[in-house]
Amino acid sequence: MVEKYIKMENGNLWTDKRGQGVPVILISGGPGSCNYLEPLSNLIEDICEVIMFDPKGCGRSSYDGNGYDLEDCLQDIENIREGYGLKNWVVIGHSWGADLGLAYSLLYPNSILGYVSISGTGIQNDRDWKDTYNRNKVEIDELKPDFDYEANKIVHRSLIDSWREFIKKPLLLKEISQIDLPSLFIYAENDIRPSWSIKQVSNLISNSRYIEIEGAEHYIWLNKKKELGEVLKPFIKNTGSLV
Repeated sequence: MVEKYIKMENGNLWTDKRGQGVPVILISGGPGSCNYLEPLSNLIEDICEVIMFDPKGCGRSSYDGNGYDLEDCLQDIENIREGYGLKNWVVIGHSWGADLGLAYSLLYPNSILGYVSISGTGIQNDRDWKDTYNRNKVEIDELKPDFDYEANKIVHRSLIDSWREFIKKPLLLKEISQIDLPSLFIYAENDIRPSWSIKQVSNLISNSRYIEIEGAEHYIWLNKKKELGEVLKPFIKNTGSLV
């Protein structure tokens, strides 16, 4: 394992690299959460080089507080790639991190070998989706990982607002339909979040596959680790073989 700080004008990003092989970046959700994807890295790092990070203002990453929007966040990911001297990599995001990975694939297509969405939320700000999620959150207990650091509420609010502006772009769905990357959308059968928004995005992309893991919850590795690994590893191997 190698820990490294990527220096930038308005903060330093903590990163962690482990394993060898095709490069993979793991993007945690939130937004505003520290990295919590080490268990996911443990599933795949025997076949690839995994890089994880704490977003600015979260966990071990610093931040001067002078504005933080979606484009800044995407540029941070690109700075990590450049900081490690990588030409391109497989992008794997969880929850909101999956949505961030989708935006990254639109803005930096030449940096990506393949894209994986795990338990994403989709291109929507839908009232019915939220109502279903909020009702299920109260009525159904959900397994959650232990977070090493408290979430940054300021970063969360800033990026949520920026994301909601981003998804209003008139040509966004057309741009997503033109993504020409191997893409994998993984969802959990028992996620308390509705799946329709992710199915819609998956069906927009021609080189895409949607897989729902039976009995899994939002943090799929907590109760279906083996099944998740069996889905992820072939995609990473096949995508890496295209280099």
